[in-house]
Amino acid sequence: MSMHLYFSLIPEALIASMLPPAQFGQYYATGHKFKSKGQALFFEIDPAYRHEYFDIDGAFARCVAKSDGTPKNSVYISMYRVMEHLTMSAVGQLYLTTAMGTTLGLSRGSALPQADPELHMYQDLAPINSLVVSLLDPATYYADVTTKPSKFFRFPGMCFVELGLGPLARDPANGQEGDLPYSFLQHLREALLELRPVSKQNKLVHRVHSLEFPYRMVKNGFYLGIGSELVHYPMLSQTVLRRDHSNWWRSANL
Repeated sequence: MSMHLYFSLIPEALIASMLPPAQFGQYYATGHKFKSKGQALFFEIDPAYRHEYFDIDGAFARCVAKSDGTPKNSVYISMYRVMEHLTMSAVGQLYLTTAMGTTLGLSRGSALPQADPELHMYQDLAPINSLVVSLLDPATYYADVTTKPSKFFRFPGMCFVELGLGPLARDPANGQEGDLPYSFLQHLREALLELRPVSKQNKLVHRVHSLEFPYRMVKNGFYLGIGSELVHYPMLSQTVLRRDHSNWWRSANL
């Protein structure tokens, strides 16, 4: 059986496994006997990758099949400061697993999406899990908390997703809420209205926010940054998801 290496975002961890991505996603989201339910997001890492911070060879040595041939589900290598010790060249596809255990793979885009003049909402996934509204486009937002910080703190890297705001992105005061699924809409409006081009470009909505979110609200996709490098994993359109990944789409909207 082949060996796999996964960088999990919920929680941040580096994990060795004998399971391929779809099976690992199901195991990670629902548990070995389907006794738990929760979204899972993880990147596949080149199994040949090595860094002195991680004992990957030691984990692989322990990641062996059981006596009956059943593959080993997981061996945790690290649950602390994982992202900053990875290289972008070792990071492969991003996998999104629903709470029911169905997995969708996303490939890295060739470039960042073009910036738009709307307001933004970012769910930080790792190494922190804050929910932030911002005037900044994704690349500028990333730089603002990593390579060119405007505050007293900075991160060595970050993974985050942009979530849709609907009409509130253009008119936070009067925009219709429509079918926005967020339970904190009044607080969200107030946070958006506090944004100012010079004095307050970012505003915390929730300092610590649940990492589970409706996949249908992903706007342009997911962003992974390590140091000065920032890459984009575009989300598939709802048309493509309904047509080509109908099982995942139904599972994501249960």
